[in-house]
Amino acid sequence: MPWSSRAALLRDLVLGVLGTAAFLLDLGADLWAAGQYALSGRYLWAALVLALLVLASVALQLFSWIWLRADPAGLHESQPPRRCLALLHFLQLGYLYRCLQGLRQGLSVWQQEVPSEFDLAYADFLSLDISMLRLFETFLETTPQLTLVLAIMLQSGRAEYYQWVSICTSFLGISWALLDYHRALRTCLPSKPLLSLGSSVIYFLWNLLLLWPRVLAVALFSALFPHYVALHFLGLWLVLLLWIWLQGTDFMPDPVSEWLYRATVATILYFAWFNVSEGHTRGRATIHLAFLLSDSVLLAITWVTHSTWLPGEIPLQMWLPVGGVCLLLGLALRLIYYRWLHPSCRWEPDRVDGARSLFPLAQGQLPQNRRMTHLARNFFPKAKDQAALPRKGEVNGVL
Repeated sequence: MPWSSRAALLRDLVLGVLGTAAFLLDLGADLWAAGQYALSGRYLWAALVLALLVLASVALQLFSWIWLRADPAGLHESQPPRRCLALLHFLQLGYLYRCLQGLRQGLSVWQQEVPSEFDLAYADFLSLDISMLRLFETFLETTPQLTLVLAIMLQSGRAEYYQWVSICTSFLGISWALLDYHRALRTCLPSKPLLSLGSSVIYFLWNLLLLWPRVLAVALFSALFPHYVALHFLGLWLVLLLWIWLQGTDFMPDPVSEWLYRATVATILYFAWFNVSEGHTRGRATIHLAFLLSDSVLLAITWVTHSTWLPGEIPLQMWLPVGGVCLLLGLALRLIYYRWLHPSCRWEPDRVDGARSLFPLAQGQLPQNRRMTHLARNFFPKAKDQAALPRKGEVNGVL
C-alpha cells in the first residue's frame, strides 16, 4: 500500500479515537455536573441534566438499532448475535459499541499490507453511520446541555469550576461533530477533490458562529423564564416538525421510524440549519434563517426588558454585542461558503438510491452507506447541466 494511503488510514483511525474520547469526556463532564448539583441540593438542575442525557441516549440507540436491522443481509458478518446487539442497545451501549467496532475495523485495515476493497468500503460504511449518530447526539444532548448550563450560570449569578468544564467539553463535542460530519459528507462526494480543507474550515466557523448567538438567546430566556422555555421549545418544535413533514422526507427504512428522524431534525432546526430534501435549498435556508433570527431577536428583546431580574455580578450587557458580532460574522462566512466554496456535483444515478433500497449484498458487491449519501445529495446540489435531467425509474427513493 502506498505511504499516502496508509497515512490517510492512520489519520482516520486517530480521528476516530479522538472522536470517541471527546464523546466520553463530554458524557463524564455532564455526569459530574449532575452529581455536583445533587450534592449541593439543586435536585431540579441535576434531574434536567440527566433527563437530557437519557432522552438523547434513547434516541441514539433507536437510530442505531433501526439502521442495523435495515442494513443488507450479510454485511455485518463479524458482529455478535442479534440478541447480544439488542441487549447492548437496551443498556444504552449501542453507540459506544459502534465506535469501538469502527475503530477495530479501521485498525484491521491499517494493519493489512494490501487491504481489500470490501474492507476499505466497510470501514467507510461504519464511520459514516458513526458521524451521523454523533451529529444527532450533538443537537439532542450536547447543545441543549450547553444551553442549560449557561442558563443556570446566568440565573445563579456565579460559575462553578465543573460548569466551565461542561461548557468546554460541550464546545469540543459540537466542534468535533460539525467537522466530522463535513468530512463524512466529503467522503460521499462522487469527486472528492471538489471539497478542500479551506471549505471545511469555513463551514465549521459559520455553523459555530451562528449556533452561539442562538444558544445564548435561548439561555437568556431560560434564565429569566425557566417555566416558559419548555412551551417556547414545544411551540417552535411543532412548527418545524410540520415543515419537515410537508417536505416529504424519506430517509428511514419505514414510515414509523421516519417520524423519529423528523422529530430529531426538528430539534436540530431549533438551533441550526439542516437540509432534509433536494431542490430549492436556498429558499428553505432563507426561510429558516429568517424564522430563527426573528425568534432570537424576540428572545433578546425580552431579556433586555427584564434583565434586572438576573444577578448583577455578571457583565450581561456585553453578551448581546458579542452575540451580534458572532451572528454577522457567521452570516458573512455562510455567504462566502455558498457563493465560492460549495461545490456542485455530478451524481451518478446508480450511486444514490435511497435508504429504503437495502437488499442483500451480491457476490463481490461493495457496501455503500446510502443513508449518508442521501444526506450528501441534499447538501451538495447537482451540476446545472445535470439538474434538468429526470431521474428515471425512481419510486419512493429507489432507483
